[in-house]
Amino acid sequence: MSNFARSLLAAGAISLAAMSTAPAPALAQDKIEILTSVPGLTFPFFVHMMNAFKAEAEKQGVTAIESDGQVSSPKQTADVEAAIARGVKGIVISPNEVDAMAPALQQAVEAGIPVVTVDRRVAQVEGILGHIGADNVKGGEAQAELILKLYPNGANIVNLQGQSGASPAIDRNKGLHNILDKQADKYKIVFEQTAGFDRAKGLSVTEAALSALKEAPQVIVAANDDMALGAMEAVKGRNLSGIAIIGFDALPEALGQVRDGGLTATIEQFPGKQSAMGVDMLVDFIKNGKKPAEPLTLLTPVAITKENLNVSERLGELK
Repeated sequence: MSNFARSLLAAGAISLAAMSTAPAPALAQDKIEILTSVPGLTFPFFVHMMNAFKAEAEKQGVTAIESDGQVSSPKQTADVEAAIARGVKGIVISPNEVDAMAPALQQAVEAGIPVVTVDRRVAQVEGILGHIGADNVKGGEAQAELILKLYPNGANIVNLQGQSGASPAIDRNKGLHNILDKQADKYKIVFEQTAGFDRAKGLSVTEAALSALKEAPQVIVAANDDMALGAMEAVKGRNLSGIAIIGFDALPEALGQVRDGGLTATIEQFPGKQSAMGVDMLVDFIKNGKKPAEPLTLLTPVAITKENLNVSERLGELK
């Protein structure tokens, strides 16, 4: 074999060796898939959260795999398990039920997949990267403090609680009672029942409450806006007036009703900001290995009335 031929073979070998050890193309190497999951896209609140998840994922250059839990912990669990099998690089999730979703999230952590929870915290799972949420206890306290301000001489109150087992429902109810129970002689909860964060149930439970009570309450307080809007319809259906109705979540429709007088107030907890911060925390860890300085970040909710509508996150969506 000539020296020239030997040189060509050597060069080819070197070239093949270089190809075998070269990094994968940037596109394949940089593709990062994360699971973004919410309890149910039938709720406007979670639609807003999902939109914020996807927008921030796109901004950060990662691919969001959307999961609609359909208000079913088995469905959301199946979505998490499928994401683990797919090999996603991370999970950002608002769990449907904190206890029911714990095993799936524990499985993700044990598989080495970082998990960030948003809105609803699963404290019993060790190894979760971080949690971004609202301080729902303070949110419930804000509702109660507004009641004290509106009715300094006392009031009878109907309390529509949220979905059983959901941490926001538990915490908001706790915050409400933290304040009102201290003056239970003046501020009496005359009817208290879950309406599952659902508008239709908010309507039917309020109708049941108004039928059962000898006189109309001064206040109806609800753990989310959907229930408050349902309660508003029940009150209108009986041609009642002068009842303060206080929701929670600052949905655009609720903000419109606050502006127009259908609702007295709602509580802003900045869900879009929570969602964006959750994606940021997750992606920063995936790309840079950076753990959050504080694994628990809680935003302070604000009571929104006609006087401070401009504070609300979704005011621009009002029609």
